[in-house]
This record gives sequence, structure tokens and C-alpha cells, in this order.
Amino acid sequence: MIDHVERPGSDKINIAKAFGHLLRERLEKDPCFYLFSPDETTSNRLNEVYDIEKRAWALPIEDFDLPESEQGRIIELLSENALFACLVGHLSNGEQGMLASYEAFLSIILPQVIQQIKFYKQLNSVEWREHWPAVNLLSTSMCWRQDHNGYSHQSPAVISSLLSIPSGLVNCLFPVDDTSAEATFDFMLSSENVVNLATFDKNENPRWIDSHHAKFLFDNGGASIYRFASDPNPEVILTAAGDIATREMLRAREIIKADFPEVRLRFIGINALTYGRIGTTAKQFEQSQFDDYFTQNLPIIASFHGYPETLKTILGNYASNDRIEVHGYVEEGTTTTPMEMLSLNRSSRYDLASSIATKLSRPDLVEKYQKILADNRDYTRQFGIDKLSID
Repeated sequence: MIDHVERPGSDKINIAKAFGHLLRERLEKDPCFYLFSPDETTSNRLNEVYDIEKRAWALPIEDFDLPESEQGRIIELLSENALFACLVGHLSNGEQGMLASYEAFLSIILPQVIQQIKFYKQLNSVEWREHWPAVNLLSTSMCWRQDHNGYSHQSPAVISSLLSIPSGLVNCLFPVDDTSAEATFDFMLSSENVVNLATFDKNENPRWIDSHHAKFLFDNGGASIYRFASDPNPEVILTAAGDIATREMLRAREIIKADFPEVRLRFIGINALTYGRIGTTAKQFEQSQFDDYFTQNLPIIASFHGYPETLKTILGNYASNDRIEVHGYVEEGTTTTPMEMLSLNRSSRYDLASSIATKLSRPDLVEKYQKILADNRDYTRQFGIDKLSID
């Protein structure tokens, strides 16, 4: 538990490893807990689980194998469909488990997830039926960081698909650091009769908030003002959902502040979305809260992990569309560097800074930031690495 973050954005952490630690603790505490993963536990940086539990294995064990046993509770099989069926069978016994997979491949099980949502909906209508543990999905190896797999592994479609289902039984969760990973993990395990999807990067990213703030986000309906990144009487509202999206927006704020110190900005972090609303099935962001946080008239610039229209539709339920500009994945992908990947989708810190500068009528800054991106693009094509650092 992190009680205080002295310098937000300074310490580097790995959210996936934080989830690996939480999974390890759960496996140790709960002898009936299972982790399902299509042969990607190590790739997804969740491999701390092997410190306490073995992978299920029925063949002869070689010296080079991972810890394996016929009684292992880490189930690895290169079939998301089979694993999801195993997870649901496990949940039917009232026992908890989680399924982790690459983001692009979770779409493979969408028909099965939709059927489970339908089952939960019917389950809720029968008073005498006991509740089931939630279907908990961990989505890693995201579209923004596919440095070697490329375009085929770049798809946040599962988020848009789940958020389009008007069941009131889906939570899409976006932990921004290790402290919010802990709050997210606790929320997932305390949920019943819903589908939870947690999406996070497996590379190092900054730590932004403490444990109290992370819990407050869930209690407050999925969004809160980051005081360290907000000024009184703002001129533009900034917001983000997703760890990389949050990092880029907060770095964009720093860039603008360095060039235009007197500008007043407010940043609002979003950690959860459900059908049509900010927040979760348990607690949603009210219109009065939105008006208080986002104001009733100021421009809103958003950075989103997934497809821009998905978040714009949700924000449009609270505010007029002409106030809202959302940056996100626009299906521009290839095998390239992290900053160039963001730039291709107009979602890098300099693209976001350009949008803020446009709202502030500073074309000189827009020109400056676009020149920086162009220089980085030329550099990456010549040397294969970013000239600009990702931190």
C-alpha cells in the first residue's frame, strides 16, 4: 500500500508485474483460485505466480520446463476459447479465477463472453439462484506497445464491443499504475454476476497516485481530479482513460506548461467505464459530478486507450459533442517505435499538446510540436529507435 506519492510521475513501476504479485498472493491465500493464460504468463510479466504455484502439466517434465505439476493451478493452453470455457466451469462452482491474454486476442472469445453476460442477466432475475463470481479478464500486450509483433497484434476492439452491450453488466477498468492495480484487483475479486476487463501495459510507466486516491476513484464513480496536475479556474479540461493515455496527457500538460506557464488546465483521470457512463456497474459518475469536474462549457480534450468514438459516445452522454475532442487508436499501426506508434494515431504527448495549443489559439506552439514529431519520425526511419524518450 502506497500512502503518499512524493513526486507524481517520477517513480517508474510495472503494472503487469504488480498484477503478477497480486495474483501470487491470491494463489497463496486461496487454494481454489486458478489463473488461465494461453501460454503467455511469462510474456505478460505475470510470472511471479510461479514462485508459489505450478503450471498444470500431464506430460514428462524436462529440466528446462517451468514449475509444473498435474495439480498445478496455472492453466496454460493456446486456445482462448477452451480457457474461457474452463474459467466459466470453475466459476460455476463458486470459485474465483482470472484469464489473462493479449489484448488483440481477447476478441476471439467475445461470443462466449456475450453468452455469459446473457446468463448473468437471467441469473439476476431468479431470486433463489446464488450469485457467481465475476468473469475477470486481464488484457495486456496492448495496441500501443507492439514493438515486434506489429499491426496484427494491435486491436482494442474488445473494449468497444463490451461497452456497446446495454446489459449493465460490464466494467472496463484502466489502472494507471501499481497502486490503482491493487484497487482494481480488489474490485474485480469483490464483483459478482458481471464481466470485468482490466487493460494495462506490461512495460515500465510512471506512478501517479497513492492507494487512497486509487480507492477513491472507484468510490467516486470512476473519475477524479488529479490535484497535482490541475489549476484553479481552468481554461481547458484534460482527461484520460488508460495508463499510456494518462501518461501522454500528463506529459502533454508538462510540455504546454513549459512553453506557456500562465495557462490554466485541469486534469481528470478516468479509471472505469461501463455502458454509456463513466464508472462501474456498482457506482457511476453522476451528471452533477460531471458538471462540477468538467464544467458546463469548457473544451474537453481526452486521451483514450481504445477507439476515440467509444469514449466520445460516453462523454457525449454528459456534455455536448462540440466541446469534446478525443484522441485514441485510429487503426494506424505497424511494427515501429513506441513514440512513432502514438504519433501515427495522433495520440502522442506532442499531438495532445498541439490540440491544447489550438484551443488556446497558439499556432506557434502547434508548429513547434509538429516539427518535433516530424524530426522524430525521420530519426526512427533512419535508426530504428525513437529520438524522443518515452517515460
